[in-house]
This record gives sequence, C-alpha cells and structure tokens, in this order.
Amino acid sequence: MGATDAFPEGAAPAGAGTSRPGGLLDVLGVAAVMLDADGRIALWSPQAEKLFGWSAEEALGRPAAKLLVPPEHVDLVLGLFTQVMAAGASWAGVFPVLHKDGSTRLVEFRNMRLQDERGQPYALGIATDQSVLRRVERDLALSVRLVAQSPIGLAVLDTDLRYVMVNPALERINNLPAEAHIGRGVDETLTFLDTGVVVSRMREVLATGTPLLDQFTVGRTGADPGADQAWSVSYYRLEDPHGRVLGLATSVVDVTEQHRAASEAARARRRLAVIADASATVGTTLDVDQTAHELADVIVPELADLAAVDILDTVLSSRRPASLPPGTAARFRALAVASAGSTEAVRAADPTGEIASYDADRLITRCVTEARPVLVARVGEADLPRIAADAQGAALLAKAGLHSYLAVPLIARGEVLGALSLYRLHNQLPFDEDDAVLAVELAARAAVCIDNARSYQSERRTALTLQRHLMNHRPPQPAGMEIAYRYQPAQAASEVGGDWFDAIPVAGDKTALVVGDVMGSGINAAATMGQLRTTTRALADLDLEPAEVLRHLDHIAGGLDPAFATCLYAVYDPHRAECKVAVAGHLPPVLVRPGGRPELLDLPTGAPLGVGGVTFEQTTVPVADGDRLVLYTDGLIETREDAIDTRLDTLLELLSEPERPLEELCDRLLGELRHGHDHDDVALLIARARARGEG
Repeated sequence: MGATDAFPEGAAPAGAGTSRPGGLLDVLGVAAVMLDADGRIALWSPQAEKLFGWSAEEALGRPAAKLLVPPEHVDLVLGLFTQVMAAGASWAGVFPVLHKDGSTRLVEFRNMRLQDERGQPYALGIATDQSVLRRVERDLALSVRLVAQSPIGLAVLDTDLRYVMVNPALERINNLPAEAHIGRGVDETLTFLDTGVVVSRMREVLATGTPLLDQFTVGRTGADPGADQAWSVSYYRLEDPHGRVLGLATSVVDVTEQHRAASEAARARRRLAVIADASATVGTTLDVDQTAHELADVIVPELADLAAVDILDTVLSSRRPASLPPGTAARFRALAVASAGSTEAVRAADPTGEIASYDADRLITRCVTEARPVLVARVGEADLPRIAADAQGAALLAKAGLHSYLAVPLIARGEVLGALSLYRLHNQLPFDEDDAVLAVELAARAAVCIDNARSYQSERRTALTLQRHLMNHRPPQPAGMEIAYRYQPAQAASEVGGDWFDAIPVAGDKTALVVGDVMGSGINAAATMGQLRTTTRALADLDLEPAEVLRHLDHIAGGLDPAFATCLYAVYDPHRAECKVAVAGHLPPVLVRPGGRPELLDLPTGAPLGVGGVTFEQTTVPVADGDRLVLYTDGLIETREDAIDTRLDTLLELLSEPERPLEELCDRLLGELRHGHDHDDVALLIARARARGEG
C-alpha cells in the first residue's frame, strides 16, 4: 500500500496524514535487520542494503556475525546476541560493522528481542550510520540553542498565521509569555501594533515566497505605554525539501534605541539645516529691515508658528546705544513679523515700522534688560498680559491657541540690540532648552548683521579706499602669455570684500596666475587680502610648487582676521606647455581650447586657507598655444536667485561664443553675468597661452 493510500478518504484519524520522503527518518536512513534464533538474517530492509552494501539476495539466510562483524569482534557479538535472545534484554550502542567494500564503519544500533505467533524468538536490529546521526543531533541541538539563546526575537507561524513557536527573546520584546502566543493569531497577540499591515505583509510572503526584510515598525507595548518602541521585522516563508509550504518565520530586532538616536540625529540635522539656511539667507544685504525679515522667515515654521523681530529704538539713533538696566521700560521698533499660514495672532504683534513702549514687567523687556532668553514652556492665562502688547493682543493670542513662548535677545559685540519673539500655536510641542539654544544662535547671527548695517557706510568707504590702494599694482604681460583682468567692488547694499587676482613672473619664463577671495567683507577682509596677496608674490619668487604655496598661505591665513580665504594658484610653463594648479576651496577655472567646448577643470577642491593642517593637491593640465584659462571669484557667478550650476552653465555658454580679444571678453563676461548681481566683489583673470615671440 502506498503512502497516499494509507487511509481511505475521510477515514484518517485526527492528526493523521501522509508525508513525503525527505523527513528526519529519511535523512537518518534507518535500516532494519531481523535475525532468527540461529543468528541468520531473516529480514533485510532496502536501507540496510544502502547502509551495509549487501543486497537482500546476498544477505538473507547468512549468519550476520560472519557477514557484518570483523573477526576480532565475533565472540563479543555472539555473546550480546545470546543475551538479547535468552534474557529478552535490549542492547543499544555503537559498533564497528563491515561494509561490503571491505571498510569498517561505526553504526549506531538499537537491538531488541521479538517473538512470532508460534513463540519463535527473533532479534530486531535498527541501525543508522553514526556520523549521520551525530550530525543530525548536533544540528538539532545547535538549532534549538540558537533559537533559545538568540537576542533576536524569533517565531514560527503556521499557514493560518497562528504561532507555533516563539523564543524567549520574542517573549521579552512582546512582553507576553510563550503560552500567550502559541495557537493564537497575530491580531490576537500583537494588539499594540497595526496588525492589519502586519498580517498583510505575512500573507504576501506566504503567497509569493519573497522575503520581506527589515520592515520598520513602531508601536507602544503594555510594558511602556507612554513611549514609542521600534522594531525591525523580517518575514520569510518556510518550505520542506519538496517545496511544500510549512508556514512563516519571522525575526524581530528591537531597534528602539537606534530609532530614538536617529530621531535625535534627525532633529539635530534639522536644526543644523536651519542654521545653514540662516547662514545663507540671513544678512544677504546690509539693510536692517531686510535682515529682520530674513531671520523671521528662516525661523517659521521650522522653529515657531509665529515670529516677531523688534529692535530697540536707540539702536537706530546712535552707533553704540547705552545698555538698559534691569527694571526699566524699553522702546522697540517692530521690524518684521512672519507666520506659518493665516492666523489672527499676527494682529497681536506690533505693526512693522511702529514704535511701542513696554513696561519693565513685560517678558520682552526682561529679555533685553537682562540680556538672556525668557522661556515660558507652557503659557497660562496669567502669562498672556506679559506677552501681548495689550489686552486685545492677549485675547487674540489666546484665541489662536498660544501655548508656548520664547524671547531671545539680539546681541552683537556685547550690546543688546533688540529681541526675537517666538510663538507656538499649532506645533503642539512646547519650547525647550534646545530650542532656546538654537534661537540664541540664530538671533546672534542676525544681530551681527544688524549691527554691521549701522556702520556700513563709513566702513565701506574706508574699505574701498584700502582695496583700491592694495589693487593699484597692475601685473605686466608675462612671457608666453597674454592676460586681461578686471576687478569690480560690490555695490549698493553690500560690503566691499577681499577678492584679488595676480599674474606673477616666475623663474624659467613661467607665470603664476592667482585668484582669491577672503571670506568676509569690509576693512578687515581688504587688509587680509593685502597680506595674502603680498605673501603670494613673495612665495612665487621662490618657484615653489602650487600645493606648497597654498600650504604656506594656509599657515599665514590662520593668524589673520578674517582667517579664511579661498584661493587658486596655477603656474604656467610655456616650455612644457602645461599648467600646474592647486585649489584651496575655490571655484574651478575654465579651460577653453581653440575650436573646442569650454570645460570646467575637474580639480581636487581642497579646504579654504586658514583651516590649518590640511593637505593640498595639485594637478597638471596640458595648455597648448592659443588655449585660454579663465580664473574668477564667486562674485562673477553667484546670485541669490539662481543655482550655481545654472550660472556656471551660463559662463560656459558665453565662453563658447566666437573668440574675441581678451579685453572684450572680460567686458562681455562682466556685462552679462554681473548685470543686476553686484552684491559681491568680483575678480576676473583671463590668460591665453601664446608662442614665444608672438606679439
């Protein structure tokens, strides 16, 4: 009778059923051998033939001791056989057995006495290869220990998604004992999760056989209902050797700590992004009102739902206002208000441009007189009159849902200039100390910009005079090169910066081409530029490699104020028809070959001068007769409206036009790229390689 015919349809006992080959008994290859009372082989299974090598025809009727036992063990085996047959005792152990091929193999035996209906005794031996048995035992023990001791939660579910096994780690993760899992479905057990999503994922894996790995899940368990827990869950289908689906396995890793750390890191990144955004957008002009609006726009909605910037009235009327002592009233001029969406709370703030007086007990007054942040994490009814301008404003803030308030002073160079007021209406999280630290950082950056605006005019005139004096030197036309250059200072509401260029003769008919940009603006930037330019000319006389020149400049810049500058230093050698270039954080030059497309040279960017302790790399670029190198500072291409890649593409398009004299090309580039974008200095240097002796 075949396995599939074991039970008539509908007649199988509960839990009974057929199984396919490949189970544990098949893996072990258990052999059955029966001996009669004389020790002759009476029955011989196919597994015995596989284990011992003898076919049934060869084994049946032969004495087992002579067929299977080495001569030196025959007496021992006969004694054991007599003991089993006479006393009916069973025997279990490992014994060496002869294989048909002449080899000896260790076989695990289970021997027992049988008796037929006539009372005739027989000996039944069940045997398997010891090495196979030990391997299976080892694998099984290892699997059990791995599951039990694994720090990863493991579970096996049947095809109806009922738990069949859970390990101790999963009991701890789910805060449920094993008995609360076994036999129950996922939706009955994982009540703290969105089980609809979980079950859907499990059924998908059961149906397709495609594992789902590292599925991130967040929920709250009964052990800690007040805090989110996070898990990384994987699902994979279990199949037997013949592909029959047995169920589903799942592994669960508790990643709560990583999730919390990642959340904190994301929060820190958002804060850094706000600071970076503020660095790029606050203080783009030296205009007090514009700077205040830029600060408010950066803060809303990332940090607050409503932000107001107010400056002390005395700041606008004197260069260095006297500090207000604690306990005194203050007069403010409203500069900017920004809100996240439409809200009546805006009407509670002072209208921009107007002046308002605040008594000493007002929170904004305390902020500026004490020169420290004032934080009201949870605003109560008693706090509103000290926050709003008047009773009407307090009512508007209450109606808008104000629940948290923060005021930080605008401090620049030790002087309090005003205050930044922040309100949370829709964001349900209260302000905390981290928010105060960030607000102080942003306020400090804006305060410096506001303070700079007050001294802009006089410093600009002084800086322009210094810049023109330092750039008065005009480099001569070098050997083997034709050069053209332009310098344009910043205009309108911006500071003069520290951009410079130079073309310096070097020994061996070589020429050093330099362009640089001191970070910052005003008199100090111009002075730093002059020192770096003078140092560069001195180093050029030493005929050093470009990377070595930048290393020395980096050391010098560290002691200057401002200390940071970008620079590009290139040395053109007409005899070798090449140019060695090193860059310190500067924009890449453009190489234009006759008849070819202009290309931005792909050079190692390097760190700006003044960082200190960095290594600069240099690159050798072939430069043939007629090739042009275009060196420039960021004032030529950077704008507040366009991406820098777009502006670089525009520069390349202009350089793709039919070749024209270098002087005309300088004017062409400045006319097209600087039109309406004169917020920064610009230095431009164009050099064309020419044959020796060419005029």
